[in-house]
Amino acid sequence: MKFLITGAKGQLAREFARVLQKAKGEERGGEGVLKSRKQSANSKKSRCSELIALDKEKLDISDPNAVSEAISYYKPDVVINCAAYNLVDEAERDLDIAFRVNALGPKNLASTCRKYNALLVHYSTDYVFDGEKRDFYTEEDEPKPVNNYGKSKLEGEKLLREETDNFLLFRVSWVFGEGKQNFFYKLKEWIKTQNVVKVACDQISVPTYTEDIVKITIQAMNEGVRGVYHLTNSGYASRYETARYFIEKLYLTNLILPVCSDFFPSSAKRPYFSAMSNAKISKILNISIPDWKDGVDRFIKMFPI
Repeated sequence: MKFLITGAKGQLAREFARVLQKAKGEERGGEGVLKSRKQSANSKKSRCSELIALDKEKLDISDPNAVSEAISYYKPDVVINCAAYNLVDEAERDLDIAFRVNALGPKNLASTCRKYNALLVHYSTDYVFDGEKRDFYTEEDEPKPVNNYGKSKLEGEKLLREETDNFLLFRVSWVFGEGKQNFFYKLKEWIKTQNVVKVACDQISVPTYTEDIVKITIQAMNEGVRGVYHLTNSGYASRYETARYFIEKLYLTNLILPVCSDFFPSSAKRPYFSAMSNAKISKILNISIPDWKDGVDRFIKMFPI
């Protein structure tokens, strides 16, 4: 199988590259993560997978011509879209760029993937919901985004589904992994210079580890799953709770204080409780997804300060 990953510099793309490259030498007929459903387990003609990872400089997904040229040239079996504009506050000031990347980008990929019969794997967000439900959001709940970032991601979902039915669309939340784009990296920077750190206690969702996202995505691909699913770790927590847990696991003495979101001036409104249920994908794959604390524990071991 040939994989093309967009947004190669992001934390999710990095984890995909790490996992797929690790499996590169495994035969697809064995027990490796890249086993093809169409291939016999005892086939003697197994070949290693091929991975192409492109950053924005090499592939701007908002450019339909660039997308068409890349997919027609590489002819991947699977396109994994890790490219996104996720600057939530900046999206309030520059809606155009958010829509070009988060809405038109998936549309361009979906249209070209359909032409070349490639599976498209795409990631959306819990911010497509308004946070007013007071319960876990399921795939059947109607999205109602409260900021431009969420609106752009929701539009991307709609445009993708209009172009192709050969897709896996996962909504994820508070993603963390290797890189500088996550809350824990920012927290580590804050505690270097601040003994007291104030963190919002009225934003609640599910911190989700890239390792688990990648593992479950690959399993879903191998089992031929298609459609829209929520892919998060289990449980839920506020930003404040996640910060407290992270600091305590590092045996640091910094004081983490809870404050309301209004304490921090921001352009974009955030949903109060946007935690999503992962029950649907868990049932289909017959798996139990680890709690977010388990993900944080593994993250700290993998990328220690």
